[in-house]
Amino acid sequence: MRVGMVGGGGPKSFFGAPHRRAILMDNTADLTAGALRSGAEESLAAARELCFARGYPDWRTLVDAESALPAGERIDYLTIVTPNDAHFGPAEAAAAAGIAVLCEKPLTTTLDEARRLQALVLSEEVPFLVAHTYTGYPMVMLARELVLGGTIGEIRKVEAWYRQGWLSARQEAAGNKQASWREDPAKAGASGCGGDIGIHAYMFIRFAANLHAVRLLARMKSVVPGRPLDDDFTALAELNNGAIATVSASQITTGAENDNGVRIIGTTGTLSWSHLHFDQLEHCVNGQPVRIYRQGADCTYLPASIRPYLRLPAGHPEGFHEALANLHRSLEWTIRRARGEPAPTPFAHPGIADGVAGMAFIEAAVQSATGGGWVDVPRGR
Repeated sequence: MRVGMVGGGGPKSFFGAPHRRAILMDNTADLTAGALRSGAEESLAAARELCFARGYPDWRTLVDAESALPAGERIDYLTIVTPNDAHFGPAEAAAAAGIAVLCEKPLTTTLDEARRLQALVLSEEVPFLVAHTYTGYPMVMLARELVLGGTIGEIRKVEAWYRQGWLSARQEAAGNKQASWREDPAKAGASGCGGDIGIHAYMFIRFAANLHAVRLLARMKSVVPGRPLDDDFTALAELNNGAIATVSASQITTGAENDNGVRIIGTTGTLSWSHLHFDQLEHCVNGQPVRIYRQGADCTYLPASIRPYLRLPAGHPEGFHEALANLHRSLEWTIRRARGEPAPTPFAHPGIADGVAGMAFIEAAVQSATGGGWVDVPRGR
């Protein structure tokens, strides 16, 4: 695979480096084309420094030049790791050119943009994934398989959470670039904490529980004075099967270290996964010992749909980079199968419909938090 990247080349960029490692992890892809910074000269210099075969001054030039190349030379897909406000442009241009996309979340900054992008992706039949990295953890994938297999019966309740503490103080006032753009409505969109990590918690509900919100009641608050966007986010949601869900996200939970996870409560059992113990999934049944699944390439009890995504024997941790690489792997296999090339069946990681649904959830939450009542969630498909 020849892979392009937009963004992620700055010295203080966080997600560029993990994506580059994920792309290279399985020796099936190369860093081919990069428009890695907002300034033209800086972008070209970053491409040279990071060993991209072709550097470009900006994403428009990248998409135009790559799409003009013969099929055997141009990039196979484009990875977008910019701040939120710069997702739509390169994603739209790539899809229009027939180039597959893996885009960081949230899909866009508005639901209207997300729907426009979805219409284009579907009309062009372009493979498209949204980088909800935590869905790439094998034990989250196993939770989905167990839910779909009826292991815990009918779902009654889902609890999803994401707690961080890095914004307990005004990091943006100290010049922290990552904090600054996340608290800028022009770059982040209408929600700070909700759009940044609350959307990850909601995706656990869509992905692992295979359900979606139909209406919700939300509370969004800027706890640290001076912030224009929320740094704490809570939503109570009614799901499409009548179950209830709680979505809790906070960036001001002092001492929290990327604590996210999901608990899926059914009529015959409960499944629990936490990022703090990412390599295991708990299955609880009344009156029985807790069953703990652990991941590993040699764990024959894991479904065939998951085993191709594991790289190491049980007891060897495969963490964040491997989970992100699993999303790249799914997109690669989708592209190869579309070409008629041999490849395993890709797992159903979040795609364009999930990206739109995430934006619909955030838009409804903003409306509810502003108006103070229950709000119907717009259809996300």
